[in-house]
Amino acid sequence: MASQPASASSRRSVITVEHLSKRFGAQVSVNDVSFEVYEGEIFGFIGPSGSGKTTTMRLITGIYEPSGGRVRMLGQNPHHSASTLHERYGYMPQLFVLYPSLSVMENMNFVASIYGMPWWKRKAQVREALDFVELWEHRGKLAGNISGGMQRRLELAATLVHRPTVIFVDEPTAGIDPILRVKFWEEFRKLRDAGRTLFVTTQYIGESEYCDRVGVINKGRLIAIGTPVELRRRALGGSEAVDLTVDSRHTCPMLEQILKPLPTYRDIEDLAHGTIRVYVADAGEATPDIAAALLAAGVEVKSLSEYKPNFDEVFFQLMEQDAADHPDETQDSDGVTLERLERRSDRQAANQGRT
Repeated sequence: MASQPASASSRRSVITVEHLSKRFGAQVSVNDVSFEVYEGEIFGFIGPSGSGKTTTMRLITGIYEPSGGRVRMLGQNPHHSASTLHERYGYMPQLFVLYPSLSVMENMNFVASIYGMPWWKRKAQVREALDFVELWEHRGKLAGNISGGMQRRLELAATLVHRPTVIFVDEPTAGIDPILRVKFWEEFRKLRDAGRTLFVTTQYIGESEYCDRVGVINKGRLIAIGTPVELRRRALGGSEAVDLTVDSRHTCPMLEQILKPLPTYRDIEDLAHGTIRVYVADAGEATPDIAAALLAAGVEVKSLSEYKPNFDEVFFQLMEQDAADHPDETQDSDGVTLERLERRSDRQAANQGRT
């Protein structure tokens, strides 16, 4: 789980996005997006495939020029900045863009040379980065001969070799096994705890739990942003929830009459089979009050616990709410078109990385 970040007002903004838009011809990839990312946090950016996650990241890093709006990273415009800004951030793309015919160590030395590191400094930082991702003992192997998971770790090491302040990682855990996925997030938390800022895109919705804050994008629009707790509350309509199981003799309307006077009560729902969900302002405060009220009314409670939807459920609810807010939008080929554009951009980025 992510540790509790400091309040936004007490932290410095390292990324500021204001009314950002990007078009590819008539196709709108990013539509009027605004948010901030703060120093020393893991900011997760989630959304369906083709929703604009990668495009937004490339706008922030200066790979794409925006069609509209404004971006600032570490106080500078990434599209017209000095080389000093590029030395302060790292970017890990979706695809493997290093040289398969070079060894792990040769690739690391090559990347370090791009940042102009002298040999005496390079040696220590390459060792540090490879140790961090546990690849030092594999340094002599050809990059093309190591496993896909090890290639992803090598990409991360190459991203970190110049000790960047801000780290962008695009779908870092796509296609790797669950154990390595957990390892990646452990490494991200270590970087965060060392004061780095991470901007992470992912299609694995459950990984939102590991982030300090999460932005949710759909069809190029930012539809929600907040901590995992805040997004859960939003998915539940601004409430929290308590699930209880009682004897089937006690109907939902009967329980509503008992619980409605409670100060935190908001609504009640019958989930069938004797399970009732009570929506409240604060589940921690309401749980003992619910138990006491039902006991006083002679209702036997078989179970009583706070309901915390997993992030797949949260994501589904946020998508449903967004669809209700935009009823004129239809599920046409836009997502497929945008996904194809982003994949084409991935191939171009990979080709640029090898030239």
